[in-house]
Amino acid sequence: MIYGKLWCVVKPSVGIPIIIGAVAVASFSVHLALVTNTTWVKGFLNGGNKAVATAAAESPGKK
Repeated sequence: MIYGKLWCVVKPSVGIPIIIGAVAVASFSVHLALVTNTTWVKGFLNGGNKAVATAAAESPGKK
């Protein structure tokens, strides 16, 4: 572990919840920024544009 000596200063019972909380806050803020600053995410999450792409059929004579 790179920061193994950190646990000599900070008790794991205090440091681990702080680290997990920081990750949760960062993740929430990134997702909130995506939802508020883009137009396509809201439509994607709400199931907008139900268009289905169809593949072009090959003619039976050509292979």
